[in-house]
Amino acid sequence: MTVIRAHVRARDLGIPFAGKPGPLNAITDVAGVEVGHTTLIRGGRVRTGVTTVLPRGKVYDPCFAGWYALNGNGEMTGTTWLDESGFIETPIAITNTHSVGVVRDAMVSWHAQRGLTDPIAPGIFWMLPVVAETYDGVLNDINGMHVKPRHVWAALDNAAGGAVAEGCVGGGTGMNCYEFKGGIGTSSRIAKIARKNYTVGVLLQANFGSRHQLTVAGVPLGAAFDDIPSFRRLVSVPVPKPLETGSVIVVIATDAPLLPHQLKRLARRVPMGLARTGTTGGNSSGDIFIAFSTANAGAAMRAGSHKVAMLPNDEMDALFESVVYGVEEAVMNALIVARTMTGQGGRVSHALPHNRLVALLQARGIIKKQPGG
Repeated sequence: MTVIRAHVRARDLGIPFAGKPGPLNAITDVAGVEVGHTTLIRGGRVRTGVTTVLPRGKVYDPCFAGWYALNGNGEMTGTTWLDESGFIETPIAITNTHSVGVVRDAMVSWHAQRGLTDPIAPGIFWMLPVVAETYDGVLNDINGMHVKPRHVWAALDNAAGGAVAEGCVGGGTGMNCYEFKGGIGTSSRIAKIARKNYTVGVLLQANFGSRHQLTVAGVPLGAAFDDIPSFRRLVSVPVPKPLETGSVIVVIATDAPLLPHQLKRLARRVPMGLARTGTTGGNSSGDIFIAFSTANAGAAMRAGSHKVAMLPNDEMDALFESVVYGVEEAVMNALIVARTMTGQGGRVSHALPHNRLVALLQARGIIKKQPGG
């Protein structure tokens, strides 16, 4: 399969990662999963948006799901009912901290208008959408409430399979990671269990980490970039050096037949992948993760009984490994694809410089030097 991309990703630079990716190396390698973005960049103040993940595309067919919070200084709506029911009944949307409410409301109206509901009686339904956030107020006028219902509808209606845009797009538009420009990243892994291949896909919104923590392919490299300002004003008022105050939202998709308690186990492995990039999970960081399975279609019926499939717990290790390695690569893709951005107040978030990163890894023997290089 030939995949045409408009941007350079981490593997394109020669950075090594463990595990075998799917053909797109994206969450959309899980059949049926769709991703949509609305990116808002206007004037000098608006740097925000919304990203949506539709587990089965534009149909109403809830998936088994589980979630986990490493550090709860953040928000993911709908999780109490997810815990209680074991299902995710809506797409997952990711936006900025102060736009969670409008995104949640817009998702309800979108479902109603598109007929993607399971009414209790004619015209009577209820739902608790899953909406998560990270803070983009460094670059974005976050109190301007720039995300509108039409932007959410566009991200849902335009969601599709195939290659996924990364970096400064959608909910990740104004986000920062390890004091570089961050945003959306994705990846996938193939897990072989009992001679059958299953796919694990990752999509995340990276807005976390301190510069000194940055680790690439096992090598601590943050200090090597101390000369690059983390955020800089083009006006006279300085921006204080940030602590690890950001957040990260991670969505895990798989076609492996797993039940809710097993999907929570997948979500619990996300921190191990994040740690491979250096973070320790700061006090002010909202680190919240959700995992769903596209297997067992039709399991969420209101009456009768339904047979479901599940893998044994003893055979989940390959899935755990896929989550860990996939999360690591998705973080690096967010960093590599993102580009330098100037936002409100003239603040600049610099992209991680590719050439310097490659040279540092070559000097340590992680990336092989090209002949004549």
